[in-house]
Amino acid sequence: MREIMLGDICVDVVQKDIKNVHLSVYPPTGRVRISAPLRMDLDTVRVFAISKLSWIKKQQNKLRSQERETPRDYITRESHYYLGKRFLLKVIEQDTAPKVILKYSSIELYVRPGTTIEKKAVILNGWYRQRLKEIVPGFIAQYEKTMKVKVDEFGIKKMKTKWGSCNVEAKRIWLNLELAKKPRECMEYIVVHEMTHLLERHHNERFTAYIDKFLPKWKFYKGVLNKSPLRHENWSY
Repeated sequence: MREIMLGDICVDVVQKDIKNVHLSVYPPTGRVRISAPLRMDLDTVRVFAISKLSWIKKQQNKLRSQERETPRDYITRESHYYLGKRFLLKVIEQDTAPKVILKYSSIELYVRPGTTIEKKAVILNGWYRQRLKEIVPGFIAQYEKTMKVKVDEFGIKKMKTKWGSCNVEAKRIWLNLELAKKPRECMEYIVVHEMTHLLERHHNERFTAYIDKFLPKWKFYKGVLNKSPLRHENWSY
């Protein structure tokens, strides 16, 4: 990986066996990365970056001003989110197998006495993962019919810089575990976005036309997702 400087902005440049240039601005601080074809020299990459400088600064300002969740201690009456709604956590200690129960306005976390913060996080994240595994197949089945594509596999994992990804060859989509905390429509948008890559790999006009057709309000859902608080994270690249 190489670096170029545009004033006080450092741009990481990664050259790969790809056809097109890809520019990304990553949370939380607005780190900039350009993936460029092997044939492209560094001067050409620099010219491309300069042409996108105003867009880069705009994205950085948005990320740096975005609300952050505070670190979680997993204690009673602490706020946690599920499908875009705020719930109060209720920690119940008892000497039985851990479990999570969703109530009208609370999430009950049953743990053994002395359970650490880290273990409580694992238990609650396991519950979020299971909820996604129950909800997502419905979206996939719905849009497989509409889009006339086939998803062979989907998975859930923690992702620091993306809401989702798609392996076109394997017809596999990955979804960020954090989507369980966001409104259902945002989850639907990410599923449709990744499935659209089965029709078009790149974020070009053809891709936009497809997603406009299948989910006309996608820009609104994307806006809701991008404005929602980012999870507290010790980010690294």
